[in-house]
Amino acid sequence: MNDLFKKMVSHHLSPLVLKGRQLLPVVQGGMGVGISAHRLAGTVASLGAVGTIASIDLRRHHEDLMEISQHADKKTVDDANLVALDREIKAAHALAQGAGMVAVNVMKAVTEYANYVRQACRSGADAIVMGAGLPLDLPDLVDEKPSIGLIPILSDARGIQLVVKKWARKGRLPDAVVIEHPRYAAGHLGAAKIEDINDPRFDFEQVLPATHEFFRAEGISDVPLIVAGGINSHERVRQLLNMGASGVQLGTAFAVTQEGDAAESFKRVLLDAKPEEMVEFISVAGLPARAVRTPWLDNYLKFLPKLTAVAHKKPRCSVKFDCLTQCGLRDGIAKIGQFCIDMQLAAALRGDRMKGLFFRGSSSLPFDSEMRPVKDLIEYLLTGIKPEAPKPTEA
Repeated sequence: MNDLFKKMVSHHLSPLVLKGRQLLPVVQGGMGVGISAHRLAGTVASLGAVGTIASIDLRRHHEDLMEISQHADKKTVDDANLVALDREIKAAHALAQGAGMVAVNVMKAVTEYANYVRQACRSGADAIVMGAGLPLDLPDLVDEKPSIGLIPILSDARGIQLVVKKWARKGRLPDAVVIEHPRYAAGHLGAAKIEDINDPRFDFEQVLPATHEFFRAEGISDVPLIVAGGINSHERVRQLLNMGASGVQLGTAFAVTQEGDAAESFKRVLLDAKPEEMVEFISVAGLPARAVRTPWLDNYLKFLPKLTAVAHKKPRCSVKFDCLTQCGLRDGIAKIGQFCIDMQLAAALRGDRMKGLFFRGSSSLPFDSEMRPVKDLIEYLLTGIKPEAPKPTEA
């Protein structure tokens, strides 16, 4: 039992049990492009929690793969991303040294999602987490890998019931469910329209008891519920666990840790953002999204009416890789986003405020504008005690 497990027990918190493993009740959310890769996920897992690699476009962390795929055909780019995912999973496991779990987040909304799932299985991921669409066919993709955990990301009780019943007919139940609140989460949000973000049906106070009641009616037990969105304190963690959650998931707070895989300048954008700089808009996938109002996003929103007016289907996509099944820019769909999300997220990964799209949750961060190690964040969530920040060394 490591130090953090002892602290968890001393504060009367129960472990998160996934696939028979006892874990710290803290999950690091998957963040692409490249924001949560092996360094962050492996570090989180090494401490006994769940670290998550975001599968999308990981070649950007590998110079050799970028060199062979940057101007290549779609197959070459897709193959490079699968090689990158394999490398990242193995590197995360090497950091974890058998502790915790290494999960892979796969977006249902991308065309090559099935190949990402299969590669994650081959490369030894402990779990697949799937959101950005209903993952109704996920059990079909892992028939030969029953030991891998399957975790859908959903936002309301109705969606959970739909997925669980569909999976049950396939002879499989989720190993856990992530319940993500659109009002607080970063990136693509689990609501159909921006106006729906504040709908009470997404409130944990409604979703948790309704889901537990559904499980009891169906005779289902031992499916942990992991809540995500707006969690930034030990008090909130304890409140949610007492409410019936088995664990909590955080994204932005992990993205800005010292071990986060993005550039330090990326982290500073998220750390320094004020609440009034958060903006919701319709992304290229047609889903509401939440990000920091940067110069690029300001400019995009300013010219959106003109972009919408001239929206038309592109005969070719300049990115030429696994992209969204439905893309407003590529497919000329005027009512949804008119930009290349891969290009903008890749710029954010580099910390380019003038060109990047910086997804961020709406709540304040546990350490405000301080960049702390992963261990400090998990310790604070479990105990409420903020480890003292190291004093700057003298030059």
